[in-house]
Amino acid sequence: MNDDASADETPGDETPADAVPSELGHVHLKVRDVDRAVEFYRDVVGLSVAERYANYAFLSFGDHHHDVALQAVGPDASGPGMGVGLYHAAFEVPSAEALRLTAERLSDRGVEFAPVDHRISKALYFEDPDGNGVEVYLDTREDNDRTEWDGENRRFDPQSL
Repeated sequence: MNDDASADETPGDETPADAVPSELGHVHLKVRDVDRAVEFYRDVVGLSVAERYANYAFLSFGDHHHDVALQAVGPDASGPGMGVGLYHAAFEVPSAEALRLTAERLSDRGVEFAPVDHRISKALYFEDPDGNGVEVYLDTREDNDRTEWDGENRRFDPQSL
């Protein structure tokens, strides 16, 4: 980007829409124990195993070959750092009930989570067994008649959903 380009400008405005990516294909996570990670993402997030190969597991919601790829890197691998890198992978649920049930599954597993109401979404933030950041959220823009975040972060009680 040129120094004189506006921060609001979209790079490649002249690029045809069908010549650029249109959606996220999948998230690839490195984990210590692939079986433990498969169980977590299956039981908490609702993904199914689409394929297993060596130290890899490919998990899907059903529409794609995989939405999450898990790669076992061994029990002694270091955890995610606090510097530059992926903060979290986010999964959208279709209803308040689904978000409440996700909170229950996390509680049943003893997984600590932070419930945050951003006024455009209600989200549960937590870590998978390897320390990877995960968010499960409900889009509430229409319910709150809002389109922008505005930096709001309020706690909420998932059981009230």
